[in-house]
Formats: sequence, C-alpha cells, structure tokens
Amino acid sequence: MQALNANYKCRKRINRKNDRYLIINVRDMTLIDIFNHMNSSSRTDPYIVDEKSILPAPLKFRQRLKFLGPGFILSASVVGSGELIATTALGAKAGFVTLWVILVSCLVKIVLQLEFGRQSIIRGVSAMNMMNELPGPRFGKRKTSWGVWAWLVLWVVKPLQLGGIIGGVAIILNMAIPSLSVASWTVLTALVVISVMLFGYYGLVEKISLVFMGLFTLFTLLALIMVQKTGFAITMPDIAEGLSFKLPKGTVGFAIAAFGLTGVGGDEILSYNYWCIEKGYARFAGPREGDEGWAKRARGWIRVMYMDAFLSMIVYTTVTAAFFLLGASILYQRGEVPEGYQMIETISRIYTDSVGPTAKNIFLIGSFVVLFSTLFAALAIRTRVFSDLFGVLKWIDFNNLRIRLRTIRILAIVFPVLWTIAFLVIKLPVLMVTIGGIATFIMLIIVVIAGVYFRFGSKDQALPPGKFYNIALIICCLAIIMVGVYGVVKLF
Repeated sequence: MQALNANYKCRKRINRKNDRYLIINVRDMTLIDIFNHMNSSSRTDPYIVDEKSILPAPLKFRQRLKFLGPGFILSASVVGSGELIATTALGAKAGFVTLWVILVSCLVKIVLQLEFGRQSIIRGVSAMNMMNELPGPRFGKRKTSWGVWAWLVLWVVKPLQLGGIIGGVAIILNMAIPSLSVASWTVLTALVVISVMLFGYYGLVEKISLVFMGLFTLFTLLALIMVQKTGFAITMPDIAEGLSFKLPKGTVGFAIAAFGLTGVGGDEILSYNYWCIEKGYARFAGPREGDEGWAKRARGWIRVMYMDAFLSMIVYTTVTAAFFLLGASILYQRGEVPEGYQMIETISRIYTDSVGPTAKNIFLIGSFVVLFSTLFAALAIRTRVFSDLFGVLKWIDFNNLRIRLRTIRILAIVFPVLWTIAFLVIKLPVLMVTIGGIATFIMLIIVVIAGVYFRFGSKDQALPPGKFYNIALIICCLAIIMVGVYGVVKLF
C-alpha cells in the first residue's frame, strides 16, 4: 500500500512539473498543442496504450474518488435536453402516469454503459472501431459495418436535438436582455461555443458548469419539497399511478423520446467509451498481454469505472425524477405543455408556482448554465465520435494525433453552425429535442445489439464478468426492446 501511495504522489508531482513546464513554454506551442493539453488528461495520446502509463488501481474509496469523472461528464451532457426539456414536457403532457418510463429509462441502461466502459478498459479500442466489428452487412469500398453507417445516418437527425438546446440558451438570454433578438443570441451562443472549444478552455468551463449544475439540482429538489406546501402537492396515489406501467396513446411520441433522452441515451452510452479512454483507465491498465499483472490492474480499473457509473446514475436519476414530478404536478394540472419560444417561460412556472416569483431569475441562471454546459459536453463528444468514424471509413488517420486534433477543430466549427441553422429554420426547441430523442432511441437499439454481441457473441472474452452481471445485461436489453415494441403498438 505504501508503494501504491508513493506511486500516486510521484505521478502527481510529475504532472505538476509538466504543467509548469507547459505554462513557461506556452508561447512556443502551436494551437494544436494547446488544444491537446487542455482536452486530455495528460500530454500523451490517450488512445495509445503502452507500459509508460501503467498505474495500479486505487483500493480505498477516497483514492478512487480522484479518478471519477466520465460518468459525471455524461450527466452534464444529459441534463440539458433530457431532464430539463423532454422529461418536463412528458410530465406536462401525460401527468404522473408515465413516471415508470423515466425510472426504467434511468435504471436499466446503466448496464449497457458498464459494458462499453468494461470493453474500453480491456481492449483499449475506440467505440467506432468496436462497432465496425459487428456481424452483418458491410457497405462501401472499405466494407464498413452496417453499425457504423447507421450511426452516421442517424447523426444527420441529431442536429435537431442540439439545435433545440442552443435555442433554449438563446431564449434564456433574450429573456434576460430583450434588446437582442432570439436569432441574434443563437448566433452569438454558437460563436462562443466555437471559440471556447477552439482555444481549449473546455476543461475549465466544464468543471465550473458541473458546480453550477449541482447547485441547480439542489434548487430543483428544494422546489420539489416546497411544492408539497401548495395546491400542486404530490400525493401517494399520484406516485402509484405513475408506477402502473400504462402509456396513454397520445403520449407515445413524448414517452419514446424521453426514454431515449433521459438517463444515458444511445449516444451517451457509446461516448462513455471515449471518456473512459481519455480519463486513462485503459492506459493505466496497460497493454493487454494476458499476464496476471495486467488482469489485476484491469479488474481494479473496472471496479473504479463501476463506481463512477453508479454514482453518476444516482445523480441523473434523482434529477430526472424531480423534473418529471414537477412537470406533472404543476404544468399538467395547469394544462400547459412547453413549446416554441415560450418553452423556458412555461417551465419557469414550475419554480414561480412552488417557490415564488423571485425564483424565476435563479431558474434562468441555472437553466442557462445547465444548457450551456450541455452544449460543450455534446460538442466535445461529437467531435471525437465523428473523428473516430471518419477514421474507420479511412477518410482520415485517427491514430495520427495531429490529424485527429485538426479534424476535431474543424468539426467544432461545423456542428454549432448546423445546430444554429436548424433552430433558426424550425424555431420549435421542444419538437426538435423530441425528434432528436426518437433518433437517440433508435441509436439505443443499435447499442443493445452491440452490447449483446460484445458480451456474448464476440470471440474476445477476456476477464468475463459474473452471472449476475450477465443476467442484469439481458434484463436491461429486454426492457429496452419491450419499451420500444410497446410504444410502437400503442402508436398504431
């Protein structure tokens, strides 16, 4: 144990020394070098696994806390579109009866998240390269798997979802400073997101955003408690109705979208692979050589990853349930469904009706921080996924760090421009997020197929988990498929 602690202290000193060196020589660095330093856990390429980065997994709870992060980055990216918009809209549309959809969505999908995290540590391979291994039809000159092409096609719809979020930020800013139109604020928001991502300030902004998201979460829970003192109080019969596993026909579209968006969606589950790799879990385990030393390290980092995923699940499940209950208790009874430019104004009544008129400003600040944080997290992962996807299609060399970072910078400009155009043309943020949520649900089905294959069908079965894990994964996949089939049946 003393040797392990000494290892941590030594590594910490080395990192601090490197940081000082970079600060002193920052004038000699290129923009790409700065971007690399600010957006990865170290100066080394996070996608290269070698013996230089080997680090034994921490054994104590407090030591493991230092290595958490990937799951909470997912939480930061999910809260904006899923919890704040889609979940509240579902509660306002359907009332308490669809509470079960939200809870099932949050609880069952974590096993798939664990499987992708586990594969990233064991294999050290990026998600799109894993998707390219799926059995089935292959297309194009490179004979690329259907899974990769399906992901590329579905991402054509995804700008609608992020367009809804960037529109939500613009609406909030317009409410605060009406002298600028919503369209102007949308363009300015896109420019700010692009600028921050280009110059590598993402890491600092994300940490600040996570702090504000925590404060906003606490305020939401406070609103949930205080609503009990109003005429919109939530009762036990309301909760029982929400757990009746019923799905009114008129709410099917909202329910499927909410199921796709709340908790971790299909794209977030896949993106967990990248965050685990960039956090260093695979590099810390070291090259896979099949020896007992590697197996011990890999199991240790898998346990750290499990802790990261479960703690983040507690956070986003609590937030999701709170948003839904507030929407069902206040907006549903008032007959108000958030839509169009009035979305934020409508949702803000959750707070003004439960806490008081002064709460509206706090809500606007909190919503701005949460949605803005979502934009950064969403942009960060989309630039990585598409760079990886282009690498699989042999359009770029993903393994070349300089080419990868250049591609990430280009995509960091292209995506916000697409989101802005989508919002300025459609101007219906709730509808846009809902359509994006349905696409996310289809992505979730693809992730289910991939998860089952990696666990049970692939020949590469190093460090197999126990029976309980396997049963949980099967239940998770069946639950997702059953919700989808049930939704289709109710729709027709």
